[in-house]
Amino acid sequence: MSFAFGIGIGTQNKQGEWLEVFYQQPVITPDDGLIEVARNVLEYQGGNHAVPATSDQLKALSDGLRQLGQMEQSTLAGKAADSRRPVVVTLLETDETAASTAEVYLKLHLISSRQARPHELKLDGIFGLLPNLAWTSEGAVDLNELPDRQLKARIEGRTLEVKSVDKFPQMTDYVVPKGVRIADTARVRLGAYVGEGTTVMHEGFINFNAGTEGTSMIEGRISAGVMIGKGSDLGGGCSTMGTLSGGGNIIISVGENCLIGANAGIGIPLGDRCKVEAGLYITAGTKVALLDDNNKLVEVIKARDLANKPDLLFRRNSQTGAVECKTNKTAIELNDELHANN
Repeated sequence: MSFAFGIGIGTQNKQGEWLEVFYQQPVITPDDGLIEVARNVLEYQGGNHAVPATSDQLKALSDGLRQLGQMEQSTLAGKAADSRRPVVVTLLETDETAASTAEVYLKLHLISSRQARPHELKLDGIFGLLPNLAWTSEGAVDLNELPDRQLKARIEGRTLEVKSVDKFPQMTDYVVPKGVRIADTARVRLGAYVGEGTTVMHEGFINFNAGTEGTSMIEGRISAGVMIGKGSDLGGGCSTMGTLSGGGNIIISVGENCLIGANAGIGIPLGDRCKVEAGLYITAGTKVALLDDNNKLVEVIKARDLANKPDLLFRRNSQTGAVECKTNKTAIELNDELHANN
């Protein structure tokens, strides 16, 4: 059984190098018959390959898939046969480290189309395979070719708008998941997993290989590698520490029905039903005063010792500046849990 399959329409620079690829119907764990048809038409010998496809090959692929009953893929191949842009058929036998831009784009599509979740796919080394591009009103442009394209547009009476210069495009130019609201689409990268029922407000941001389970209000930053549980809200300007920005190998996550207040932040994973007071940033080494039901100090511990624990309220004492933690359980009960394995 193969890992993934996709018929992509992409953009190349003048040297014939792939800049980006759009997969309208990527497939994870494709049917063996589909792979066999592709093997015969494209002379695919197995392994992980991105195979440039000619119009004749795509028509033959369409015919073979139709006979197999793969009507959606057959229709896509037939339409791609008439594409003015280059077409690539990407076949991944296994989820190995990507070897081409086309392979990376297929994996990012699988996450954004909710066929794979963050951390389920191997994405190491992808930055070296994603060229830094000008994302314009006419699509992806090689930065070395941008001045000529801008001049050409002006001569023809047009303006070539450069919306961003980045390795990642915005997700909605490739995938628009069902049941979401995104106020500023430029702030959600391809490779984000946006669960059904999620609202991303204007200041919200979701990086690749990160996202939400659904029914969340996102007004803060979800960094690479971070997953937000159902019913959790991120207040305006708040932040989650990703593995790319100082979190190391610690996978930061937020449980269900949590609230991270405006301008707050976390560097530890939160359990369910936790709250972080507005403006408070908690890192793994932050000293936290554990309080009992009468607000009396039980112990001072590091925040990492509270990772993944549910029903916690993190706050800062407005008089002393100390970071404090209250819980629905008594602090003594929580303290026993923390030291149970010591």
